[in-house]
Amino acid sequence: MKTVYFVTSNEGKLKEAKNKLLGANIEVVQKNLGYPEIQANTLKDVAYFGVEHIREKLKYPFILEDAGLFIDILDGFPGVYSSYVFYTVGCKGILNLLGGVDTNKRKACFRSVFAYGLPDKKPKFFIGECHGRISNCELGDNGFGYDPIFIPNGGTKTFAQMDTEEKNRFSHRGKSLEKLMEFFKKI
Repeated sequence: MKTVYFVTSNEGKLKEAKNKLLGANIEVVQKNLGYPEIQANTLKDVAYFGVEHIREKLKYPFILEDAGLFIDILDGFPGVYSSYVFYTVGCKGILNLLGGVDTNKRKACFRSVFAYGLPDKKPKFFIGECHGRISNCELGDNGFGYDPIFIPNGGTKTFAQMDTEEKNRFSHRGKSLEKLMEFFKKI
């Protein structure tokens, strides 16, 4: 079994990555090193900056992930600022912003970018998206972040109403992890 370090403080992301990457015979070990998240236009830019910062500290293969919730009627907000917005206003704040907006106009997209870094090579990026809508209220106790208010297309429950395995079948993170897993199977 090969080991890869996952630079994250988020236990939910760690659980999802461990669950998914077992299929590629990868042991995922958490490294809570932290890295500055620059204010950028794309998630890939944020992830790239993170890789450059981390590879000076960690001399082993590692992954990191940046993700965001992009809401159509809010012109993509909170997008690359999703983490900051979540910790300042949370799901309730997003629901307040959408107060009175018809269910059909609550389209949103979760995006995930996993970056695979090595000390002496260019990073590789794996991108996943999940389209859906924002619910009218918070539902469910599983997951983390915006999971209680996001219902994926083709689903009837929020991510927070799903277990990890079910969520990984729909989610942006599950899709980017699938691409990462296929990459690991080839190397």
